[in-house]
Amino acid sequence: MTEPILIWGAGAIGGILGAYLARAGHAVHMVDIVEDHVRAMHEGGLRIEGPVEEFTQRLPASTPSELTGRFSRIILAVKAHHTGEALDMLVPHLAPGGLVVSAQNGLNEIAIAERIGTENTVGCFVNYGADWLEPGRILYGNRAAVAVGELDGRITDRVREIHALLRIVEPDAVLTDNIWGYLWGKLGYGALLFATALTPLSMSDAMARPDHRPVYEALGHEVMRLAAAQGIRPLGFNGFDPDAFLRADRAGMAASLDAMVEHNRHTAKTHSGIWRDLAVRKRRTEVDAQVGLLVDLGRQHGVETPALARLVELIHDLEDGRREQSADLVDRMVAACA
Repeated sequence: MTEPILIWGAGAIGGILGAYLARAGHAVHMVDIVEDHVRAMHEGGLRIEGPVEEFTQRLPASTPSELTGRFSRIILAVKAHHTGEALDMLVPHLAPGGLVVSAQNGLNEIAIAERIGTENTVGCFVNYGADWLEPGRILYGNRAAVAVGELDGRITDRVREIHALLRIVEPDAVLTDNIWGYLWGKLGYGALLFATALTPLSMSDAMARPDHRPVYEALGHEVMRLAAAQGIRPLGFNGFDPDAFLRADRAGMAASLDAMVEHNRHTAKTHSGIWRDLAVRKRRTEVDAQVGLLVDLGRQHGVETPALARLVELIHDLEDGRREQSADLVDRMVAACA
């Protein structure tokens, strides 16, 4: 197919996808709201930096207001809390019968499917480490799990095609019949990363602290209980063991956290994107779209989520400038997680 793949959101995830696909000879078109970033991509090129690989790739790019035409394949790679706004701008550019692949954190496939139909939505899970550094520059910190699948679990020709594209970026990308399992596994993993962002510490150093382990154990357990209430079988990846957290198996959770610490020791992306939003870019995080959503689901299912609720409160305090990042903030959660 010669029609360009439209990548909506050229940040950490979308930028890596676009650069690798274009370098492999696929036609892509990038869309981003940051004008300087758009200009850098199609003038000097997008610079991919870091230990995985370094190269510069010129990319056709435009802002949403400049974009014309319709596209059969659109990869949505914006922050979770910008999904609705992005869909408002994106939908007029979706060709009849076209599909949207949600390469995002959270359960955005639900909102996308409600807007354009399940038949036009493909689920995607991405865990490689990347950061948007500045216009025209993205850090590719480490390889990690990637998966794609139909929302109903079928293995179709179109999802095979998307899987083949993702393997250009991550050769071990998985074609799965349980994409919801990956997405819920990422929610558990992500809740732990939100807790690391309460501190100035790296992801590994934060999760390695013995006195804070009860917080990470409680967060993982609450998310896995919610997944069970939803009838989801979460899948593990890169050290995260959903079964250990569901059972609240202390030895299993300790081993899982140790494995996650070890995984994150081997990346140039030492801090999460959540930490970067708070400490560097000074902007709101995805906490409401990810963790807040879980707290709401807990109320619906009658599942208590005190650790998740407290985490949302503390992230909001950081976003609004009422507190500063500190290990003391995790200390404040310990009592709620004992």
